Amino acid sequence: MSARRKPYPFDRFEPKWQRFWDERGTFHAPNPGEKNFDGSKPKFYVLDMFPYPSGAGLHVGHPEGYTATDIVARYKRMRGCNVLHPMGWDAFGLPAEQYAIKSGQHPAITTRENIAKFKTQLKRIGFSYDWSREISTADPKFYRWTQWIFLQIYNSWFNPETKKAEPISTYRGDDPDSVRLAYVAEVPVNWCPDLGTVLANEEVIDGKSEVGGFPVVRRPMRQWMLRITAFADRLLTELEGLDWPAGIKLLQRNWIGKSEGAEIDFKIDKHEQKIRVFTKRPDTLYGGTFLVLAPEHSLIDLIVTEEQWPAIREYREKTARKSDLERAELTKGKTGVFTGAYAINPANEQKIPIWIADYVLLGYGTGAIGGVPAHDERDLEFAKKFDLPVVEVVQPLGNEPAFGFVGEGTAINSPIINGLTTAEAKKKITKWLEERGHGKGATNYKLRDWLFSRQRYWGEPFPIFWENGRHHSLSESELPLVPPELEDYKPTGTGEPPLAKAKDWIRYSDKATRETNTMPQWAGSCWYYLRFCDPANESRFVGEDAERYWMGGKHAGGVDLYIGGTEHAVLHLLYARFWHKVLFDLGYVSKPEPFQRLVNQGIILGEDNRKMSKRWGNVIDPLDVIAEYGADAFRCYEMFMGPLEQMKPWSMKGVEGLSRFLARLWRLLIDENQAGEWELSLRVQDVAPEKSQRKILHATVKKVTQDIESLSFNTAISQMMVFVNAFINAPSVPISTIRTFLILLSPFAPHIASELWEKMREKFAVTPAELTHQSWPEYDERLLVEDEVEIIVQVNGKVRDRFRAPLGANEEELKTTAQGLPKMQELLAGKQIAKVVVVPNKLVNIVTN
Repeated sequence: MSARRKPYPFDRFEPKWQRFWDERGTFHAPNPGEKNFDGSKPKFYVLDMFPYPSGAGLHVGHPEGYTATDIVARYKRMRGCNVLHPMGWDAFGLPAEQYAIKSGQHPAITTRENIAKFKTQLKRIGFSYDWSREISTADPKFYRWTQWIFLQIYNSWFNPETKKAEPISTYRGDDPDSVRLAYVAEVPVNWCPDLGTVLANEEVIDGKSEVGGFPVVRRPMRQWMLRITAFADRLLTELEGLDWPAGIKLLQRNWIGKSEGAEIDFKIDKHEQKIRVFTKRPDTLYGGTFLVLAPEHSLIDLIVTEEQWPAIREYREKTARKSDLERAELTKGKTGVFTGAYAINPANEQKIPIWIADYVLLGYGTGAIGGVPAHDERDLEFAKKFDLPVVEVVQPLGNEPAFGFVGEGTAINSPIINGLTTAEAKKKITKWLEERGHGKGATNYKLRDWLFSRQRYWGEPFPIFWENGRHHSLSESELPLVPPELEDYKPTGTGEPPLAKAKDWIRYSDKATRETNTMPQWAGSCWYYLRFCDPANESRFVGEDAERYWMGGKHAGGVDLYIGGTEHAVLHLLYARFWHKVLFDLGYVSKPEPFQRLVNQGIILGEDNRKMSKRWGNVIDPLDVIAEYGADAFRCYEMFMGPLEQMKPWSMKGVEGLSRFLARLWRLLIDENQAGEWELSLRVQDVAPEKSQRKILHATVKKVTQDIESLSFNTAISQMMVFVNAFINAPSVPISTIRTFLILLSPFAPHIASELWEKMREKFAVTPAELTHQSWPEYDERLLVEDEVEIIVQVNGKVRDRFRAPLGANEEELKTTAQGLPKMQELLAGKQIAKVVVVPNKLVNIVTN
């Protein structure tokens, strides 16, 4: 198309309207107390999951969610809302650091260049962001407050009595460091020597780093941790009031993984130590025939026998090269090594062997499990592999065999609880264990505390210094703590972070040194939605009035609509909710939840039905599509492809189809004069719409309104196509009708709608003048009532003609009208009518001899 004339001049008017909106600040949302703020209007906060500005820029899959939020934002403004619709950048990240290692260019320079590219792409699509609120998590003005929030977490503890975060000053114990919400621990981590950093489980694929494909090993390291587990119950129960997809809530619940059961202590034979095991089924204790420890468990070094040391050491080394995800894979064969030590089963005093196996993870439960092979598939597989005893202790209520039964039934071979149902047996055995000091009832969570430090340069430095082996916080006046300039960004190779190279920066005082780890990329995204409310505030992370207004409302969550990809369905949402709850408990924010309504857009595949990737060569730049077909066609196609939440393939022919629809609308209203200039068609007149035109208009208002509310954008566009088609052959196009239609179209295709509005305004004045200032139209349900029906006319059972008649017309009226049709008079000439059968509101069948 680029080589030939455009079907309508989008290349001329789209940049014009984008400049107009920019220069006028059309989409600026003033805060309470600012000029032009109208507090009488309801607020609507619509937010995109902000992007990481990679060097590749956006491809056509990225703007899908952005287009959806933009439609909603434009619609809500016309519905009389103050709309907060911001955009910013999740700017810290490993790719920029990797580029710095290769090129020597500071990550900040790379990030600024990438942001400029992203911003150019987004502006060319015509999104109605309030760019005055633009933020970057890598800007010291922003991460000053990320560091400040970390200090609030560091200086807090979770009070189990109030079930809330409280200032550490309220803790009455001797060791406040032991209860802080931010603490230091030695934990096994995914260490990548080539990248020089710790990786999250999600960043490790088949034992290699997601970025670069470098080998990853497990090793213990001193790390900063956040005590998110203290909030596990609230994170679980407070999901209920949120308007989130059921599947996302389920993912969150499964990640938190609440289990009711018992903790049982097994004494180690010939040792003073005990091994604590959590089980959901304490009623199966008599069937426990072995224990399995995680290979990293601290007790292994104390209990392993000399003969077993070589095998244990070799197995641990192999395990260190696997990620947690690989270790927990259910389909892989079970492996393990006997420690040579035994534990005592407290129920029957029998000695049972202690093994290690990689499927037991130190980060889940207590890092130890009790093997009950008769009633657990994984334990049975392990027992078969290593020829361990199997004892049946649960009898099914039906005719199933007890061997391998994993459900609830009746206790057998268990003297204390024989004959009791599973529920009764659980209660009795737990009480028996508590009375003898062998265990207690417990609630366990799969959720682990958040490993919060990275061995990277390009991240927020911790506002912490160390003196005499103790950590201390910086004062707020010392923020932001900016990372030092380095000669190179390569990993140290020793496990020390790159910041360790900056000897002068590290030296905090004669006796103290700075923390050299940095925060993970998650940190900024945990609270950025709050900064958008008040991005220029220099005295507070968000002003109280701005936060109460934009995060206010009758629901638990502050952001009214949050749209993003399913890849953030668990961790980002969980971490942001955790930070928000801490801030809520401490009185810094007014709502207990950040996001009220959540929607995940589906992935847009390449035209080859594969995920868009440079590897497949199927990546399409939005700017290439816009150059060919225009931003409005691009926006409309993004929404027309199918339901927002579904995965679907890209099609350039589909974009062309939407371009034809917009060209049809253009030609309906605009003519080209002899000078080659576009001017309003003479068909557009100040006349009253016909009855059928009023009906299609109000049907379109109803459909588009309801579809925007339900995010069913594809069917809204379909209805607008029906509307345009209805006017193609009309002798005149009423100005009032087409004005209303352009308001409906404007959230989807704002450039062509604005241009057509301006053309009509030149001839037909309107107040207010600007399209963006119009109120959303209402529909009249009475005009949608079907008062006419189509009547089929048959001759001897064969369809010969049709006509429209009033709903409820009597038989005589239908007979007379049918026989009077010109086609019927021709067909019936010279024939004798035997009878006429009438089915009211449906058909007239004329039977001839």
